[in-house]
Amino acid sequence: MGCFTFLKMMMFVFNGVIFLGGAAVLGVGIWVKVDSKSFVKILGAATPQLTQLTNVGYLCIGIGCFLLLMGFLGCWGAMKESKCLLLLFFVVVLIVFIVEVSGAVVVLAFSAVADIFIDYLKNWALKTLKEDYGNQEDITAIWDTTMRELSCCGFHNYTDFSNSTYLKVKQKYPAACCKTNKECQESEVKEKGCLLKVQTFLNQHGKIVGGVALGIGVLELAAMAVSLMLFSQIKTTSS
Repeated sequence: MGCFTFLKMMMFVFNGVIFLGGAAVLGVGIWVKVDSKSFVKILGAATPQLTQLTNVGYLCIGIGCFLLLMGFLGCWGAMKESKCLLLLFFVVVLIVFIVEVSGAVVVLAFSAVADIFIDYLKNWALKTLKEDYGNQEDITAIWDTTMRELSCCGFHNYTDFSNSTYLKVKQKYPAACCKTNKECQESEVKEKGCLLKVQTFLNQHGKIVGGVALGIGVLELAAMAVSLMLFSQIKTTSS
């Protein structure tokens, strides 16, 4: 197998991965939009500001279409041995890579944004636990699912239910807070809050997220290198 043929094959492999990734992201975006009614209903019940997150469906569709186009562009350029398409592919991927690196730098430089988000989330969580839990079906379902899946109770801990409407009316803690299936009094509740559980989960899986981001960066660098070498080879053979 010659060097030129190997480079073309590698272009097909890299762009095949990009194409499949785009198809997956596009599928997620379409799924979010198809099921948008329940999504908007839950977010709207939580807080009106969060309904802006419904745009994530359009974002996923846009990114998915872009990745599909890039994957097709790279494969078509390699198959047709088009220097113009290969150069266009290289420039676009380079721009995307620079944007991603810039975004990572911004996130690291402004990590305090996470504290602002936690404060906002805390205010919303405490409000819903004290006023809406047990009264609004969507909010109750969100908290019940969270507390069961993460094996936690409340935002910080079970004391977040103190003076809550639910506790005043029911005179007991929610069943999702309970260690057993018995009547959930204070002695039976789970001790850890959901915030601590989420932070533990993120700490445990942060390396996975970082590894995926690193893998994407390496794939982009490899795709740029191969497209540039293939461009150079085509130029050499045509001269």
